[in-house]
Amino acid sequence: KGKGGGKGDGGGGGGGSWRDEGSAPASAPKRSSGPLSGLQRKLQEMEGRQYPCYKDLQGAGWDIETRNMKVFFDRVQGDSYAPPSWLRARVPMSAAGFPAAFVTQSRVRNTALCDFVTRVLSDLLRGGGGTDWTQTVTGGGWSSSKGGDIQVDTPGQYVLERSSVVANADYIEARLTIALPARGRTIEGYRAAEIVGGLCDAVKGALFYDSLDSKALQSHIDAVEDQDALRRQLPKLGLVAFVGNGAILPRKSGVDDRPMTKKDSPNLVLFKSPESMEITVTLPHAGEVTGMAIKKGITVIVGGGFHGKSTLLQALQLGIYNKVPGDGREYVVCEPGAVKIRAEDGRSVKCTDISPFINNLPFGKATTQFTTGDASGSTSQAANIVEAVEVGASSLLVDEDTCATNFMIRDEKMKALVAPDKEPITAFVLKVRSIFEEHNISTVLVVGGSGDFFAVADAVVMMDEYAAIDVTDRAREIGKKSSPPASIPFGKVSRRRLLKKGLAADGKVNARNLRCIQYGETEVELSCVEQLVETSQARAIGDCLQLLGDGHLLGSGSAGRPLADVMEDLEKQIRADGKPVGEQGLDTLSRFREPCPFYVMPRRLEIAAAVNRLRTAEMAPDGASAGDSSAW
Repeated sequence: KGKGGGKGDGGGGGGGSWRDEGSAPASAPKRSSGPLSGLQRKLQEMEGRQYPCYKDLQGAGWDIETRNMKVFFDRVQGDSYAPPSWLRARVPMSAAGFPAAFVTQSRVRNTALCDFVTRVLSDLLRGGGGTDWTQTVTGGGWSSSKGGDIQVDTPGQYVLERSSVVANADYIEARLTIALPARGRTIEGYRAAEIVGGLCDAVKGALFYDSLDSKALQSHIDAVEDQDALRRQLPKLGLVAFVGNGAILPRKSGVDDRPMTKKDSPNLVLFKSPESMEITVTLPHAGEVTGMAIKKGITVIVGGGFHGKSTLLQALQLGIYNKVPGDGREYVVCEPGAVKIRAEDGRSVKCTDISPFINNLPFGKATTQFTTGDASGSTSQAANIVEAVEVGASSLLVDEDTCATNFMIRDEKMKALVAPDKEPITAFVLKVRSIFEEHNISTVLVVGGSGDFFAVADAVVMMDEYAAIDVTDRAREIGKKSSPPASIPFGKVSRRRLLKKGLAADGKVNARNLRCIQYGETEVELSCVEQLVETSQARAIGDCLQLLGDGHLLGSGSAGRPLADVMEDLEKQIRADGKPVGEQGLDTLSRFREPCPFYVMPRRLEIAAAVNRLRTAEMAPDGASAGDSSAW
């Protein structure tokens, strides 16, 4: 079996890798299994022609005879050095044979199915069928062989809605990229035909139900459905998060998100809930699962350095996503609106009301419409909280290590030296209780250097050599020995209007990596938006910004619309809310008319974070017109 769950009978083409053969004449390589399709014969006829002739492949699609599939070339590159071409391989659902319960019954099942198929297809393309079709040929000079690789947007540890495979009641299709092969600007038609044969073999092994390991597919869907069901139970249980017993929280490394194993570290500790915080939930397929309940309110995580505090919080912040079976964090879930908050020196802030935390700046600078191109640690953290709440955050996840100390606390010695009327910052410890009581926004907070939060905490968990211990009572006793911080009303959360001006890109848009979007002549820096996990989420966000720049979601005129409303409408559009299961809303982001092969669903919270970090964007207080002097 292939690693992704395929039965491994696809065959794969012969030949495999190709090497530079100088100026040797082209010859027909060993072809894929089965008779040549009309598409392959067409490609062979193109042998030796100029590269632009590949454009002839575009159109209504190519039926692959005897294979029950159709191949569409949606975008064809201009030459072998250009970005690769986009293609789709579609199989009618009547031939693919997937049970309707997997395809149309629910959104989560459909997502799990498409994720599984994507993994199997990737496995087959990477050599699971005998040939690695993802390898390209490079080097050797202008006239040597170039390109030839097929790529699918392969998932990591997370099961997310993506555009790489789409399944609905009518068909299932894979979206891929292919670097159409050439020597210089001369088409390698025989090689292209061989590659298409390999693609069809992989599609046969991944997009047909009978080709898959049905038990593995069922287990995959069940596991994802259980995680979704667990997350949906959180509100009625009054929880922010749940951490299942036996969870593997540590990862292999900072660049490898797979679970740590005993081989990696003989000291690996599986998570076990303190008995006082333990509950049991019932899931559709796994049955009863026991673990630690993190209730709404303020939960503080303490412990010595390197004992697992941040590891627990990192697992929680990614509990917004479903995981692939075997990840170790399948039953670590967090409410969907949880947001990781941190300081972010140097970020731009536009017209944000940070007055709940910061007032009376020197020289009378206002904080109700705070604007800067170079925020400090404290002002950036205040803005991050207010902006997240503005667009629907339901809980805050905070790690002391990545916070501005002067924003979090202010001890008695500092108060004695710097008079309160000289300090513009109202510390977070004075607001964490009121933001929950006034706005129902919970906080899960990692602290290691200050006990000031003990007096306001509803629960305190100590991590001791990766073991969780409930120390709430002890922490309260300690907190009573000093004057508790006086809770201060949080106040209102102001809304802003997003204006069209400044949203359009003045050049190409490209997600350079997971943490940076090149947006025309400016960069949108997402390094501190920690809950993004795939580069294709950044790609989708980049095109979300372009869609906003078109202005259709901002209403007529120049006054714009409230940012929260725009984000809600945009999220509904890309999720295809209200439409049949399987309809791909992410396709509406494509700047071309063709479906994009590499989008992964972002949350509105991360889209809004990108808008807030786009330095050319302009905002106005809700109710102000675009021409108001308060617009920035």
